[in-house]
Amino acid sequence: MARTALVIGGGLLGVTSAWYLAERGFEVTLLERREGTALETSFANGGLLTPSQSDPWNGPGTWLHLLKIWREDSPLLLRPRALPGMWRWGLRFLAASRAAPWWRATEANLRLGLFSLQALRELRRGLPLGYHGLSAGTLKVFRDAAAMEDAAALARSLAPLGLQHRSLSVEETVALEPALEPAAPGLVGAIHYPDDESGDAHLFTRALEQAALKAGVKFHFGTAVTAIRSAQGRVASLRTTAGELQADAYVLAAASFSVALAAPLGLELPIYPVKGYSATVDVPQPERPLGVPLVDFEQKLVITPLGQCLRIAGTAEFAGFDAQPNPQRSAHLLHQAARLLPSISTAADVQHWSGLRPMTADGPPILGATPYPNLFLNAGHGPLGWTLAAGSSRAVADLVAGREPEIDLMPYSMARFSR
Repeated sequence: MARTALVIGGGLLGVTSAWYLAERGFEVTLLERREGTALETSFANGGLLTPSQSDPWNGPGTWLHLLKIWREDSPLLLRPRALPGMWRWGLRFLAASRAAPWWRATEANLRLGLFSLQALRELRRGLPLGYHGLSAGTLKVFRDAAAMEDAAALARSLAPLGLQHRSLSVEETVALEPALEPAAPGLVGAIHYPDDESGDAHLFTRALEQAALKAGVKFHFGTAVTAIRSAQGRVASLRTTAGELQADAYVLAAASFSVALAAPLGLELPIYPVKGYSATVDVPQPERPLGVPLVDFEQKLVITPLGQCLRIAGTAEFAGFDAQPNPQRSAHLLHQAARLLPSISTAADVQHWSGLRPMTADGPPILGATPYPNLFLNAGHGPLGWTLAAGSSRAVADLVAGREPEIDLMPYSMARFSR
């Protein structure tokens, strides 16, 4: 008889977990509180698959940036009302900004990101997954020469782990991406990361959902998990709005909501929801359509071509579980993006979105085993959820199935927070 598995969460991580578990012979049921898959954090993210952006936000010198964190136009914004619920996470966040832990986290994210891209490419070869995918790399543009050199130095340091990059002059930048010609006078150059990819995470998740259905995965929508019940050192069942459910194995992939579900079990997950914004714009057909996704280092935003649209995403707002859009923040995002691509300012059709990135205090996600032998974690991917999804879920599914994962999961274990 096949082993059974219950997956909590219907975003990128939940659906990829369900697929890989089914591939390993499990009878899988996925539980999602919303009416479909990928309707929250995975719905309208930046669209980038970027092992190149593996360095966590809390780099050395984070303390120096705290004075700007209260400004409404700051790429990183802290709402005072969020402080009571995040002080322990915040202290860990600052402790992890020291050089040694930050470097370990960067290496861990890069290894997992490269492994995940490999896993995604294998999925793509075997399944009909249409999601406006591009394999053009990403282009990180700079207005400050010192900032560009710092980024290039980091890329050179990560090259032995497999990160490919090429520093470009302004002329070379425009030659690679002619759409940047109007912005060229304000730039000092760019770095091209050729192995990065891009695509619509929501479309990918929905396409993989269809493949999983054909593989026998059951999807229960409108079903919220209210408690994880334990007995004799194991998870015994899930209490849900559809009744009590049981399985041989359980995978918790509920993004920021994983924290509340794990806490009654005595599992402290240092994950905090960080709000991000995006705008999907249908711009008039420009003379030079964007062909390479852009990362604006200074403004901390990305511009990604997705079919006939552009996805502009960025900013980070610490506001607890408030996922409501903020028109002022969205307008600032569009204004800054138009500095690179002026045609954005003429867009009439703009779809605004905001979602909660589940960020760990040190950067890498929390994957794998827990003190409960039949409960496994796949959460806390922060701004790299799309980048890390396939690899994280493949490795966790191997662990659930009793196989040796193809990547060492120790750097992503929850045990690292007790050291």
